[in-house]
Amino acid sequence: MNNDRSQAVEATDFEHFQETISVRFSDPSFLKMALTHRSHAFEQGGTPHNERLEFLGDAVLGLIVTDLIFEWFPDLPEGEMAKLRASTVNMAVLADAARAIGLGQQLLLGKGEDLSGGRDKPSILGDAFEALLGAVYLDSGIDAARQIVETLFTSHIKDHVERGVVRDFKTTLQEEAARLFGEHPVYEITPSGPDHAKRFSARVFLGGRHLGEGGGRSKKEAEQAAAKEALAVLEGSDA
Repeated sequence: MNNDRSQAVEATDFEHFQETISVRFSDPSFLKMALTHRSHAFEQGGTPHNERLEFLGDAVLGLIVTDLIFEWFPDLPEGEMAKLRASTVNMAVLADAARAIGLGQQLLLGKGEDLSGGRDKPSILGDAFEALLGAVYLDSGIDAARQIVETLFTSHIKDHVERGVVRDFKTTLQEEAARLFGEHPVYEITPSGPDHAKRFSARVFLGGRHLGEGGGRSKKEAEQAAAKEALAVLEGSDA
């Protein structure tokens, strides 16, 4: 059944998907290559797959996100711009962007990868999204790629700035803990969920006192959320 689905998707030449992303490919072979995972290519005897386009798309994405941040936030210091860019182009965010346009259902996957949940694996989705941007750039130019990025990432970027997410809460908490108590925070991490959709919960303690907790798709993201809550506790108390 899964192979039939892949073949059906391939047979449509991705017509509906091009409408979804508002890009009409002059050369549909670029799009097909972007959506072809190496597992499918291997099963087909070594046909082209999306890894080279992923390499190009990574650079295209980085340039566009950097340009948007530079344009939208003229007063943001370099260090915070770098943090904001890093928080935008990480695998979890790319996977969410891919899900938003239904990219997983368009992928041409090998049978084993499909059966193991490959259509929702963050790594596969993130890589395919970058490959898609590379394909759009080659076929339609940087402006078309920018349109996709703006549509999918604007709210993420602006929300992060408004909420101060570019601030490194974990480092700030460590500095405050050392200044106030001469101690370092201790984090407890608990993973949950299947490997292809893993989530993490973090609890942070200072001197045995539970100060905060948070969750995320990576240990780092969970620790940042926990550190943010802990800082709020410290700032709202007499320490």
